[in-house]
Amino acid sequence: MFFDKLFGIVSACAEGGAAAPAAGAAAGTADASTGAMGVGSLVTTLLMMVAMVAIFYFMLIRPQRKKDKQVKEMLAALKPGDRITTIGGIYGTIKAIKDDTITLYVGSDRMEMVVARWAIRGVEDVSIKNDGEELT
Repeated sequence: MFFDKLFGIVSACAEGGAAAPAAGAAAGTADASTGAMGVGSLVTTLLMMVAMVAIFYFMLIRPQRKKDKQVKEMLAALKPGDRITTIGGIYGTIKAIKDDTITLYVGSDRMEMVVARWAIRGVEDVSIKNDGEELT
């Protein structure tokens, strides 16, 4: 009942039915066909709205969920010794992981730094040279 009122089906049918007795038999047939065209255009509009929602889902929502899943898997697979980059652009090597915090070695003198797990942007696969020492 709610959707009928929302899309105007009830009012379109009521208008067509009220005009038919007043106008006569020939005019009533024309009004009935006009009411049918109104319902047809309503169905077309409804299908277009469903198509737009489907397009938004496949173009925006689904890829974002896929990316979020990959990030979650990457954060769950972190282990000591991994070379990572933080969202702030800091490169470091994981020393220890405790719940939602990660302790990193940073720089050539291996200074310790504690960051949140969600602040990890990615795990580095390439080796990076630091002041005389090569990290892989």
